[in-house]
Amino acid sequence: MDRRTPAAALAVGQRGETLLNDIEYRFRLLGQGPRPLSVDGHRLGHGLPRRRIALPELSTILMHPSCSYAARDAAWRLLVQRARTGDPAWRAGAIGVALPGLRFKAYLLAKLFTGDVQAAIVEHFLRALGTVDVARPGVVGNLLSAAFSKARAELRELEPASSGAPNHASGAVLPPAPYGHPDLVLARAVNAGVISGQEAELIGATYLEEVSLTAYAEATGQPRWTLYKRRGAAVARLRAAIESGELSDPYGDVINEATATVVLEAPTGRRRP
Repeated sequence: MDRRTPAAALAVGQRGETLLNDIEYRFRLLGQGPRPLSVDGHRLGHGLPRRRIALPELSTILMHPSCSYAARDAAWRLLVQRARTGDPAWRAGAIGVALPGLRFKAYLLAKLFTGDVQAAIVEHFLRALGTVDVARPGVVGNLLSAAFSKARAELRELEPASSGAPNHASGAVLPPAPYGHPDLVLARAVNAGVISGQEAELIGATYLEEVSLTAYAEATGQPRWTLYKRRGAAVARLRAAIESGELSDPYGDVINEATATVVLEAPTGRRRP
């Protein structure tokens, strides 16, 4: 039984492991023909091409390192507003522009869960389109973070019961969270003295939950640059412990994958990695 809403099903088509490929195919079709789904770059400004920009081209532009934070946010505010009209084409278009981020989130989820991760991330991305605060900077990051968190929680609930011990039977899969869950990898790292409890919280929030470092600094009242340096040192120790086998875990590579990823954040002064 398809658990998605009718709007989600209409926007994305067939479920399964090929779902994001199906979405990309449909998305490319939206950018073809004499009247492709597009935005007005002249009105958006912020250095975007001063002409109509088809959505597949817009997606490429927004992913380029030279694209400014302001341009990304301006484009995504417009995409969210169009999606909120309920027009299936614009909802599908918003998903298409976000495909690079959605693919990465689905990749991380697939390392943790055996359920339909692609359908889950798309469903919750669609829901986030209706709730995200477009006044906050980092619109697409906030959308993806909300979708990832909700999809992870849903998939965790849907996983079959586990005894908490690895199952090496033929054809068996590794058990679901909490065994091997990244949060518990961090907890074991704290117990082993590799990182502190505060460092585990910082890494968990800004990498696994994808709270921006700026938002975390504001919430905790700590300088952003201090947190950046503290996180970098803690991540280096954590990754070394995982790679050396000190924190051997079937899902330890999820931590490595997440902490190796640079998350674009709204700047608060000079841009830092």
